[in-house]
Order: sequence, then C-alpha cells, then structure tokens
Amino acid sequence: MPNIKSAEKRVKIIDKKTAENKAVKSRIATYAKRFKIAVENKDIATSEVAYSEVVSLLDKAASSNVIHKNSADRKKAHFAKLLDNLKKESK
Repeated sequence: MPNIKSAEKRVKIIDKKTAENKAVKSRIATYAKRFKIAVENKDIATSEVAYSEVVSLLDKAASSNVIHKNSADRKKAHFAKLLDNLKKESK
C-alpha cells in the first residue's frame, strides 16, 4: 500500500486506465471472433463488414497506445489474408 497521498492517487489512476485498456482489448477480441466466425461460415458480405470493424478498432487501440502499432498491423495483415483467401475460394 502506498504511504504518500500522490502515490495513492496514482494507484487509482492506474486501476482506471487498466480497466479501460482491458475493455478495449476485450472488444477487439470480440470483433475478431465475429470476423473469424464469418470467415468459417464463408459469408463474404458479413466478413467484409466485420473486417472493417475490427481494423478500425485495432487502429484506434494502436493510436492510443493500448496495443503496439506493429501488433495491430500484424493482426490486420492476418485478417486481410483470411478475407482474401475467402474471396479467392468463392471464385
């Protein structure tokens, strides 16, 4: 436990920011799961909508330093590859 008043405040701030970051990461995971389910079901229209949503969330998270920029780029590339393969299969 912190002994100094400013340290107590920092603990409260860190707890709040941790909760916010966890919520953002959870939302990214939820939308990524929706995208992967749409790809598994071979639903191109739903996959494209889910892809744009998850990419938007990843960009926002990376810009606010919730996740690293390279991590966001890597995940976006992975999802883009899945979507591209789905489109190729349907042709």
